[in-house]
This record gives sequence, structure tokens and C-alpha cells, in this order.
Amino acid sequence: MCLGQGPNPNQRTFSNIARLYGTASGRKETVLDLAKFVDKGVQVKLTGGRQVTGTLKGYDQLLNLVLDEAVEFLRDADDPLKTTDQTRQLGLIVCRGTAVMLVSPTDGTDEIANPFMQPDGA
Repeated sequence: MCLGQGPNPNQRTFSNIARLYGTASGRKETVLDLAKFVDKGVQVKLTGGRQVTGTLKGYDQLLNLVLDEAVEFLRDADDPLKTTDQTRQLGLIVCRGTAVMLVSPTDGTDEIANPFMQPDGA
């Protein structure tokens, strides 16, 4: 008998395959485990260029996020892809999962200079 097959070779046993990946119940699990970020600071990048930081209060399987004490970093008027140091206080917000592109912790991250930028005059 091959792994992943039951007594009937035409029958696929999803439970055997799911057990290999740690999902014995057969339910979908997100690749990103956000449970370790609950009640901690996170930075969220959204489609369209918006960037928000706040305290993660909750989430669901669709990646809808609830952030408290949220702060949005405003974009440059000349270049909408760049964020500025100007911020806007948002408070308690819900980020829709379809708009979330990136979630990262704020603790342990520091901004560094871009190593690929050419110095002026080079």
C-alpha cells in the first residue's frame, strides 16, 4: 500500500495527506501564523500604497485585521509610491484581507539606508 492511498487504490484519503501537513481536521490554515502577533505592534502594507502601523487586536482566516491605535504614514504628493514622515492618527480600524499585502512586526525592525542607491555624482 502506498502512502496516501487507502485500501481502494481509486480512493484518495485526504486525511493521510492532511496529517503530513499538520491539518488533520482538513480545514484550511493560513500560511502566516498571526497568533504570535496579537497584542503586539505590526506594520501593514496595503494595496494602493498605504502603510499603517498599530497593535494587532484580531484577525480571521481571510486575513481581515483589526488594529488599535493605528497610524497611517502619508504618501508624498509628488510620488505616491513614497511614504513621508507625516502621519495621521486613525485609532481602531479594520483592514480588509483582500487589501493586505504585507504584515510584519514593528519590534526588532530598523530602517536602514538603501544599499542600492548611487551616491550623487557617481
